[in-house]
Amino acid sequence: MPRLVPGYLNGERIVIAEEPKINVGVLDRCREVRGIFNGAFTVNGADRIVGEFSVRSEGKALVISCNKSKYVYKETDLFCRPDAGGTFTLKRVTIGLKFHWENEEDQEFAGALRFRQRDDGTLAAINEINLEDYLASVVASEMSGEAPFEFLKAHAIVSRSWLAAMLSKPGGNKKERPRGIEADGELLRWYDREDHDLYDVCADDHCQRYQGLARAGSRKAVDAVEATRGFFITYRGEICDARFSKACGGRTEEFESAWEERHLPYLVSVSDSEKSLPAIAAEGEAEDWILSNPSAYCNCIDQAFLHQILPSFDWNTTNFFRWVIDYEREKLENLIKQKSGIDFGTLLNLAPIQRGPSGRIVRLRIEGSKKTLVLGKELEIRRWLSETHLYSSAFIVMTERDENGVPKHFLLYGAGWGHGVGMCQIGAAVMASRGINSETILGHYFRQSELSKLY
Repeated sequence: MPRLVPGYLNGERIVIAEEPKINVGVLDRCREVRGIFNGAFTVNGADRIVGEFSVRSEGKALVISCNKSKYVYKETDLFCRPDAGGTFTLKRVTIGLKFHWENEEDQEFAGALRFRQRDDGTLAAINEINLEDYLASVVASEMSGEAPFEFLKAHAIVSRSWLAAMLSKPGGNKKERPRGIEADGELLRWYDREDHDLYDVCADDHCQRYQGLARAGSRKAVDAVEATRGFFITYRGEICDARFSKACGGRTEEFESAWEERHLPYLVSVSDSEKSLPAIAAEGEAEDWILSNPSAYCNCIDQAFLHQILPSFDWNTTNFFRWVIDYEREKLENLIKQKSGIDFGTLLNLAPIQRGPSGRIVRLRIEGSKKTLVLGKELEIRRWLSETHLYSSAFIVMTERDENGVPKHFLLYGAGWGHGVGMCQIGAAVMASRGINSETILGHYFRQSELSKLY
């Protein structure tokens, strides 16, 4: 269990001493943004606007059209501040971008709204909001606001910690780009919050889900955030880079399997079970593990409980603990070519050459008649081998070949949903349903950590 430290580590107070405001990118790279000001909003300290609106670029100016009126601002940054109690709605917000649950929603938000113009004339719509108000929506967007209360408390602390750790990093590349290693015959990529340049975090799965007031209206989620206000997971004087994913598949993964080669002692691989489940050390062990059905917290088949803890758009994701995909060779060849821009020729083999202890593939060799390449890390593997994303990179490959040894089918047998690092969301919710409190849940997934109240 994490040890509670009231705002001090090693005799010194951590930097965050009061609740910060954050900037969340809700829409980006839009030619036009449409929405509703639900109450009066003052734009750049001048015009007060109410009702349905649209915003677009005209050269180096931004134009708001509202109630048959047109407001022209010769600026590329508009700050819209609400009167007390005012909210705004943004239309056609994409959720689950490029994932298998991708959808569009109209979403309502509290706080201020900023429009920023990019060099290409497209727009970003950014919500400025207090951290704790943001978290009430995150907790009920990532999972359901009807999940067990101790789980919601644990999630609030994890999400708060992750965000604070991200904000402490240098950010703001000129455009979203992966980081990684590109060498002869090898391509390793990973992605993170610093990919965003105009705002702190985005509102989707790339960072953490933030879907506005409809989710923040959950009383349990609001109470969970308030009950944990100012609490962070810490390790040796620093706020933890606390990660989470939907279902680890029986064992969580190490940080360095998904991101840069940096070992974080609080993000090691742990068994998602009351008993010890084996870490994967060899390819044969990966096959035995993925084809097994171990007793684990996230091995949950109770549909009523899953509907209680998951948001509705996740209900269609079934068989996430163990899953299988059957690809005809030609289809997979075309998919890899489409995703990578590389013509591998006839796809001959998919060979895992490095795995993490959860069984997730870190480096995969793709062998074709024209080209062979080692690909990583886990998210890039999941992107290249799916029209959206594979559930995870914890899979084994079984290949059916014709009489000449040429593959006909590639069968991927897999485990888990997500990168598997840090807190297993479904596993943690199951733990809470069994009466395990939030501090014990956090101690299970974040080893050697402490809880610190910083404001």
